Amino acid sequence: MATLSSAFSSPSWPLPEPSSNSDPNPNPSPNLSFASHFGDELTSMPQQPSPQSEGYEPDGDDDGDSSHEFSNSDHPPPSLSTPFVQSASANPNFHETLSPTPSPVPSLLHVSFNQDHGCFATGTDQGFRIYNCDPFREIFRRDFDHGGGIGIVEMLFRCNILALVGGGPDPRYPVNKVMIWDDHQSRCIGELAFRSEVRGVRLRRDRIVVVLEQKIFVYNFADLKLLHQIETIANPKGLCAVSQVAGSLVLVCPGLQKGQVRVEHYASKRTKFIMAHDSRIACFALTQDGQLLATASTKGTLVRIFNTFDGALLQEVRRGADRAEIYSLAFSPTAQWLAVSSDKGTVHVFGLKLNSGSPANENSRSASEPNLANNASSSSLSFIKGVLPKYFSSEWSVAQFRLVEGSPYIVAFGHQKNTVVILGLDGSFYRCQFDPATGGEMTQVEYQNFLKPEEAF
Repeated sequence: MATLSSAFSSPSWPLPEPSSNSDPNPNPSPNLSFASHFGDELTSMPQQPSPQSEGYEPDGDDDGDSSHEFSNSDHPPPSLSTPFVQSASANPNFHETLSPTPSPVPSLLHVSFNQDHGCFATGTDQGFRIYNCDPFREIFRRDFDHGGGIGIVEMLFRCNILALVGGGPDPRYPVNKVMIWDDHQSRCIGELAFRSEVRGVRLRRDRIVVVLEQKIFVYNFADLKLLHQIETIANPKGLCAVSQVAGSLVLVCPGLQKGQVRVEHYASKRTKFIMAHDSRIACFALTQDGQLLATASTKGTLVRIFNTFDGALLQEVRRGADRAEIYSLAFSPTAQWLAVSSDKGTVHVFGLKLNSGSPANENSRSASEPNLANNASSSSLSFIKGVLPKYFSSEWSVAQFRLVEGSPYIVAFGHQKNTVVILGLDGSFYRCQFDPATGGEMTQVEYQNFLKPEEAF
């Protein structure tokens, strides 16, 4: 999932009845319920399997780098004197209260998509906000008084549970803690504390994954039990990806060597190491089912696609000839396309050869849509492959979109056919469309600035 500091349907779940318990902080049940107000339907977390359901045990005892609790006595409910502002069209069950004066434009600290790319979250120096992608709208925001910096916001699809980490010059929470926020209660219901700064968080319906500089912790979501610890090479970006298909967890993280990625298949208790690049890993992305992995190095010229089960290199595509910092990689839902954003100010879309890839996706492509990866995206000089340098036989992007250089951007595929959504740390929101038959420059369909004053919504 793409972040800057990536579709499940859930059964309906009733809203909780008001409790007669006067205790403002009752002990939560081991099986937490998660009701959504981020969409038109209420959703809930399904019954969680026991930690042993996948047969995976922690690597030894907890070494003391982490602690966790579900009580919140040390952290009273945050002050919300800056009112909760929610889009009027988001949910009629919640009342909108606008500030008498507009809030200043916040500084953006973090932006990331949710798991199905239908929403995105932002962390600012004032709090956090949640947006819908299609149609674009702000769903709700939480602005805190006196120290509201949120450096990481991780959504769990569209439910009311978020993972928050403090950030910025005046953080709301310590940067070494992951706070589990329940927006129905408008407070944190649990926390995970560590000895060093949290670099990233990934959520599944059954797992919480916390990324530190050189270690990754995997927890059971229902009771925060530690299930697994992984040592990594220095990972300041907090690189980590997890699959989202129920019942089969695949986790990808940096290995212990430069250019190496580690793939954990928890259902089969298998660990696979892939030497993906000669240089350090800069970015990677995983398909929803965890079968395909795309990687880029700090050189930023090539992107490689691997089979996660056997580590086989399936395809290699070229972003360009000069070095670049890759900000994000994203597969389309059917793994037919791959999008790449970098500091060169261009978003590329590549066609993928599914006949060499995931068996589950081989029949997903429409026969009416040609795959340009086998023709237009290949260099016209491919017939002399092996004679001239590899550059001349490279596979190039099918479609491109030019952005203003200077701001980091992340990318994902939209829910509309052949569309790409681009988010920038300057507050920009783009929706673009590409033609799979002719390729070339993408068409800008929509532009928004999601940091504009609240009256504009």
